[in-house]
Amino acid sequence: MDRPLPLRAVPALVVLLVLGLLAGPVPAAHAATLLSQGRPVTASSSEGASTPASAAVDGDAGTRWASAWSDPQWLQVDLGASADISQVTLNWEAAYATAYEIQVSDNAASWQTVYSTTTATGGVQNLAVTGHGRYVRFYGTHRVGGYGYSLWEFQVSGTPGTSTPGGPGVTKVTGSQGNWQLSVDGQPWTVKGLTWGPPVGEAATRMPELHAIGVNTVRTWGTDGSSQPLFDAAAANGIKVVAGFWLQPGGGPGSGGCIDYTTDTSYKNTMLAEIQKWVTAYKANAGVLMWNVGNESILGMQNCYSGTLLEQNRIAYTRFVDQAAQAIHAIDANHPVTSTDAWTGAWPYYKAYAPNLDLYSVNSYAQVCQVKQDWLAGGYTKPYIITETGPAGEWEVPNDANGVPSEPTDLQKRDGYVNAWNCVLAHPGVALGATLFHYGTEGDFGGVWFNITTGNEKRLSWYAVRRIYSGQTSGNTPPVISSMNLSRTTDVPAGGTFTLTAAVSDPDGDPITYTMGYNSKYINNAAGLIPAQFTGTGTFTVTAPQQLGVWKIYLYARDGHGNVGIETRSLRVVAPPVPGTNLARGAATTASTYQADGPGAPYPPQAATDGNTATRWASAWADPQWLQVDLGSRQAFDHVQLVWESAFGKAYEIQVSDDAANWRSVYSTTSGDGGADDLAISATARYVRMSATQRGTAYGYSLYEFGVYRR
Repeated sequence: MDRPLPLRAVPALVVLLVLGLLAGPVPAAHAATLLSQGRPVTASSSEGASTPASAAVDGDAGTRWASAWSDPQWLQVDLGASADISQVTLNWEAAYATAYEIQVSDNAASWQTVYSTTTATGGVQNLAVTGHGRYVRFYGTHRVGGYGYSLWEFQVSGTPGTSTPGGPGVTKVTGSQGNWQLSVDGQPWTVKGLTWGPPVGEAATRMPELHAIGVNTVRTWGTDGSSQPLFDAAAANGIKVVAGFWLQPGGGPGSGGCIDYTTDTSYKNTMLAEIQKWVTAYKANAGVLMWNVGNESILGMQNCYSGTLLEQNRIAYTRFVDQAAQAIHAIDANHPVTSTDAWTGAWPYYKAYAPNLDLYSVNSYAQVCQVKQDWLAGGYTKPYIITETGPAGEWEVPNDANGVPSEPTDLQKRDGYVNAWNCVLAHPGVALGATLFHYGTEGDFGGVWFNITTGNEKRLSWYAVRRIYSGQTSGNTPPVISSMNLSRTTDVPAGGTFTLTAAVSDPDGDPITYTMGYNSKYINNAAGLIPAQFTGTGTFTVTAPQQLGVWKIYLYARDGHGNVGIETRSLRVVAPPVPGTNLARGAATTASTYQADGPGAPYPPQAATDGNTATRWASAWADPQWLQVDLGSRQAFDHVQLVWESAFGKAYEIQVSDDAANWRSVYSTTSGDGGADDLAISATARYVRMSATQRGTAYGYSLYEFGVYRR
């Protein structure tokens, strides 16, 4: 957000600053070459889109970089190659630093200070320095006034080196049993990583954020012709990539794509050629840290095979991974090869059948602290990295009162990342780091559970990752939802209301705004959220969905600074109770059609009048269809309730008859929306029929219950 206009530099002041008349003499001419202009530049933050980091090295004294309004902040330029640096010029806007350092580095990770001050006065500052490096950084620790740092220009001059853009950074696994180390260009490298989720095209704009919070590694699951912008952006920000190659059946026990590794030579040859192609293409890219062949396939094979065939495929798969490792080593001697699975039970296969792997990898969440003991018990002779970890996943938490996984709270998720990282650090010389899951921006079911930047908003977990990787604790942080309760959880009437109470506080005293959403994954496997209607603050009156089943409700608390706290609970939506006697219950029921075959079938007509909302009638997938109940004699009634499954009627009539031949309509609609339809209908008849002419989905019509009531 821009600061108030009165603090903007007026044109005359700009001219004076550019000429150096307010700050001292104009820089003297020198033999050094200006190295920084137009070079790739990154920053810890920017005040807004109009003040990007690139404006400080564009040679235009009318454009500027401005940071966020907090300490510390930095601006870093990549000279493209190591150079002898002799001068740095800072041309300040009104928001200047009183205390800062100028630092140089060869790898954008290890920095050497070549100048520091605590008494700077702004203006144009010419600094005579002596240093050598590819990267030069301004690092500010104290600002004048309450705003950020703002530079019209950041100029670095000296003697240029030989440019080697895209040159390889050599990664090695060195050391001996129990005392290993990962190194990049001879310097120690502990993997402080995140798994990468955004589109590759966003890498250039997002990598500076990761660098600023101490991330030095990102992990991917696939490498192909679209990967170069990710590698390039990572390298420009001192970040490396664990570059993945996906193999079927990847992704653990829930995945498909079953390949028989004992017989499918064509698939193996195709994938080996793909791996060799992209290793050749990217081996010289400075963004590559290592290659990772496969993800969770050894575990995932249990979804494809059993018994002897399962064991044979696991062995054949691991041998193929070893073949790929040999092929990669033949092409690229500068980067190690690993392979990821979802359990340490895969490591005995690696030990026996993949000797050419340089290190092992594993995805582990709630059990991550057990990995060390599993490694010790297995007698392994290679180090490992954790390629996914964080808070407990959906598959490893207890079920709640509605029988669905109980999602950890924001506070528990935050602590999950800290705990996982501490367990990695607890195995020095063997655990070489981790890529925590997940740097993604999706706001859906999985994005709320695992993303540290859900919907591009920072969670408590984002700040936890920043602290464990960089030690930073300053800055505005998200609202904290310390408790959340629903007045009803197992029997919320469809379309009715319930009370949600939450204890919410903001550590910075910011005003909090709220939104809510619903997710129906446990009804129809939907990932996205839909808005929830509510009133109130702190204690909310919330309207339940119409569709029956177990929903999740999400409470969002925002502070106006790009931070959000999110909590979620489940609720079971049921048909609203109807007073009186259900004349249709147990009565003879017929239908135009019903589904006799298929998953869960049959779905007969009488299932809609058995008083059990766990059973249902389902018709053929065509129009029109009808469901009819015989009350046994002419009876008066005053209410009809239709409890729809997700396959509902959009256009239908309620019809009555005394002879099941001559019908009259007592209700009709063309705008049905499913859920529970409660209809105030007064009539006297022996037969009552739902006659539908337009479906609300591509499927048929399906009713949990068809009730005819007399109060």
